[in-house]
Amino acid sequence: MQLHRPGVSVYTVPTDAPEADGTLAWETTTVVIVEVSAGDATGTGWTYGPVAVGDFLTERLAPLVEGRSALDIPAVHDALCHSVRDTGRPGIASCAISALDVALWDLKARLLELPLVGLLGACRERVPVYGSGGFTTYHDTHMAAQLNGWVHGQHIPRVKIKVGAEWGREVARDLHRVRSARHVIGDHAELYVDANGAYTRKQAVRVGHAFAEHGVGWFQEPVSSDDLDGLRLVRDAVVSDVTAGEYGYDLPYFARLITSGAVDCLQADATRCGGLTGFLRAAALAEAHGLEISAHGAPHAHAAVAASVPNLRHIEWFHDHVRVEDMLFDGALDPTGGTVAPGAGLGHGLTLRTEEVAQYRVG
Repeated sequence: MQLHRPGVSVYTVPTDAPEADGTLAWETTTVVIVEVSAGDATGTGWTYGPVAVGDFLTERLAPLVEGRSALDIPAVHDALCHSVRDTGRPGIASCAISALDVALWDLKARLLELPLVGLLGACRERVPVYGSGGFTTYHDTHMAAQLNGWVHGQHIPRVKIKVGAEWGREVARDLHRVRSARHVIGDHAELYVDANGAYTRKQAVRVGHAFAEHGVGWFQEPVSSDDLDGLRLVRDAVVSDVTAGEYGYDLPYFARLITSGAVDCLQADATRCGGLTGFLRAAALAEAHGLEISAHGAPHAHAAVAASVPNLRHIEWFHDHVRVEDMLFDGALDPTGGTVAPGAGLGHGLTLRTEEVAQYRVG
């Protein structure tokens, strides 16, 4: 069964409020969608990134896919990765490869008339999620409403907020927001924080000790994810699990992150690290070193592959991506109770609402 040339579309959706983390601010989210067909079936994949990802897919990757076997995903994936040798793998190229890889897995499952989790093989029926948002632009009332909705409304027993505002220059406010979050969610829900690399090394250690007093068990990117020595220093000094990996674009990066002793739990994002193929390889690498893996962002792209990974901790129910995926696709999942079940329909179970979302299309 031969692949047809993929089609690409790009959508930019305004956020429902201004958003920021420790190092960036934004008011829109852009998703690049690729659709690839063979026979009468079509697979859909996506990634989050600039419009340039769509251009790269159309101009560089789509011609390489056409005519190849729809069932031989490793061969297609290998060809795509080799094709970007001179371009550079991290960033735009890897996001483009990732979106296409997700689409290929969805297509293969549909051709075989299987749910994607059935094609991959299930390790669990339901996948744990954690609510993720709590942006630094949120005032206390807004953050409380969001956290309350997850923990007390949907009964998700683990949540994460952003800290490190203004590159770590608002520590007092960070501590206030952590105290407020703990008050809202109560004593029994797990509380996570994400600094997005905003703190310096020793600053992260000091702040980490203060966070621990409020039961913070997950300290994501306390320093830059490129600072492996710094991550290891913080990891050795604090009681919270130190995590990173969302900016891993290839397997060698994950190998360096793991072997340097920088993390307690590896994070990986299938829409950046090479799709489901890359995520499965990263999960196997983590398992070989006694680590769990957590899926970053794009929860509907991760649900099936997360259900197939034995060393999974959870997937991120990220506010931005949940909202966008619910708007763009039919078949969105329900996290009530703190878990999601991968779609029982064909493929990943999502279908693009092409006409309904045309107003957001930018490419």
